[in-house]
Amino acid sequence: MFTPQRANVEAILPALDIPPEIAAALRAGAWAVFNLSGGKDSSAALFAVNLALDGMGHPRARRMAVHADLGRAEWDSTPDTVARIARASGIKLTVRRRASGDLFARWEQRFAAGKARYEALETYNLIGPWSSSALRFCTSEQKAQVLGPYLARTLAGSTIIQIIGIRRDESAARSKTLDWKPDTRFVKPGNRAGTTMMVWHPIADWSTEQVFALHDQLGIELHEAYRCYGSTRLSCRFCVLQSQADSKASAAAPANRPAFLHLVDLEARSTFSFQPGRWLADTAPQLLPASLTADVVRAKHDADARRGLEAGMPPELRFCKGWPPRMPTPSEADRIAAARAPILRRHHLVDRFATGPAVRRRFAELMAAQAA
Repeated sequence: MFTPQRANVEAILPALDIPPEIAAALRAGAWAVFNLSGGKDSSAALFAVNLALDGMGHPRARRMAVHADLGRAEWDSTPDTVARIARASGIKLTVRRRASGDLFARWEQRFAAGKARYEALETYNLIGPWSSSALRFCTSEQKAQVLGPYLARTLAGSTIIQIIGIRRDESAARSKTLDWKPDTRFVKPGNRAGTTMMVWHPIADWSTEQVFALHDQLGIELHEAYRCYGSTRLSCRFCVLQSQADSKASAAAPANRPAFLHLVDLEARSTFSFQPGRWLADTAPQLLPASLTADVVRAKHDADARRGLEAGMPPELRFCKGWPPRMPTPSEADRIAAARAPILRRHHLVDRFATGPAVRRRFAELMAAQAA
């Protein structure tokens, strides 16, 4: 177990102000649960908070670490790195995984479901496979929905403080991060078991330099993504929010090549770029076999064609809550049928509503089902 001398650590440890609500819960025996990803920020939060909790007399028996394993999306070294970091801190680690498949499977499932809905004219535009900044199901389904219910069930009747190492200077979105907040996603207030959940971001105000300095001073292991490949942040091997520089760093790791080829293949099959306006294939084109390079060229052409076709469909009929909003006119229905036909062919789907009248009949069915 890693036990640095407290006096030496306090000299280099940035300020760690514990919010009164968090401090009160900890003194009353709350569980401190560290969310570990293998990245520098989660490790910094683990070691910094551990020292603070030791100082206030919080029992180590009421602390645990959890890791949500994203399967093929993770760097090969991430599971062992997380395990070594937890072991060095002296905190017991629990690893959980999504029962219905890893993140790669989820992206495949999303695209298959999107094609089925498009074929059935239940959506107006073809839906791509990828998560995004506006739709982060990669985080919500693969992490929060895996860990949250597990903790609520395992630690029922307790106050549970999830400690998450995110910082305000990481992005515009994270600049609004609160120091702490109640978490009612997995337990309702006043529930029969008496379980309470909270989220605490103890290093929200730290800088990147402070995080790396703590690792250096305490000898905390850094993931190979930083050490060997120069990544600025650790996430999945390839992340929909990743900078181009970090994508290139990840592609430089030989162990990441199968994942790279898998995702580029899905780009080519789906005709959707991994990030809006940025194809993962362009990150390291030298790694692609000739056949996949040709598939990507076709996919980019077909993506442009799809966007052009969908732009020609009536904009006021685009998907919205309670869709469809109204019946298309006969001429609008003709345009919808004409735009859908080549997209359906491209994805080997059946054109079940190939004419304007067929489109109008389908809209009538959907509107009747909605009214019912």
